[in-house]
Amino acid sequence: MALVIDLLNNDPRRKSGGPGAAPRHPEKAHRPDQPVLRKPDWIRVKAPGSAKWAETNKIVKENGLVTVCEEAGCPNIGECWEKKHATFMIMGDTCTRACAFCNVKTGMPGALDANEPRHIAEAVAKLGLSHVVITSVDRDDLADGGAAHFAQVIRAIRELSPKTTIEILTPDFLRKDGALEVVVAARPDVFNHNLETVPSKYLTVRPGARYFHSIRLLQRVKELDSSIFTKSGIMVGLGEERHEVLQLMDDLRSADVDFLTIGQYLQPTKKHHPVLRFVTPDEFTSFESVARAKGFLLASASPLTRSSHHAGEDFARLKAARAAKNKA
Repeated sequence: MALVIDLLNNDPRRKSGGPGAAPRHPEKAHRPDQPVLRKPDWIRVKAPGSAKWAETNKIVKENGLVTVCEEAGCPNIGECWEKKHATFMIMGDTCTRACAFCNVKTGMPGALDANEPRHIAEAVAKLGLSHVVITSVDRDDLADGGAAHFAQVIRAIRELSPKTTIEILTPDFLRKDGALEVVVAARPDVFNHNLETVPSKYLTVRPGARYFHSIRLLQRVKELDSSIFTKSGIMVGLGEERHEVLQLMDDLRSADVDFLTIGQYLQPTKKHHPVLRFVTPDEFTSFESVARAKGFLLASASPLTRSSHHAGEDFARLKAARAAKNKA
């Protein structure tokens, strides 16, 4: 995971956790606590605190930005902040879905901020980003799922930082006819939509989504604009079987997806879906090898792999892999 900046999360009651603060996950509040497994030795990261990390931290604080990586305790925050990697979360801090794995606040979101696209573009320019990732909460309450807002953000960044490459990590736009076409028409460089898990786990892990709709969404991007790189990611450790992960790879390749990421699921709280197993580094290496053999231009699999981790470097590798394939 890269730096995730939420420009709209400025409720002091939430920050303080004091009286009047809304529960972060009201739908999970009365669920029984789930067991929390002790993390193995291979899930260890360097603590943040370098001079470059401090510089990014200063920019974030001076601009009144709130980071999801801080709130969620992202394991890669030290590395990503040191490199000024940034993923901006748009359309608010409240998601209309209630996925069992996710630590983003759930509930009914507020109105969209019409000034947000400009604010995002200004932040990208100020940070001097060569590659930026734009993600969002799910907005099932909006007629287009927020598609037009995504497009406005992309266009605003292009205007102020024409050399910056743009990667988007979108919701599934379920039952939002025409929404995907609006986003693709804005021509992001990379279109990412995460499957999150294998289909047999959707009812318990991602109940608001539909596996084959997500596959079709990624396939449709290529049909609309084959020049856009497509990308998807999953977590492991949720109870999936190896053969299910391999079948998921085949499903993504049938949709001509270019890039697959696989990382270890880490349980945010005792109310979230438990980690059922910590997948070993050797198993991740095997997943990556199989994914490359199945034809992905790029695959990244490790315990700490996240969707936006090393996004800029990976974009360069994607371009190089496509160029090499076209020459072959």
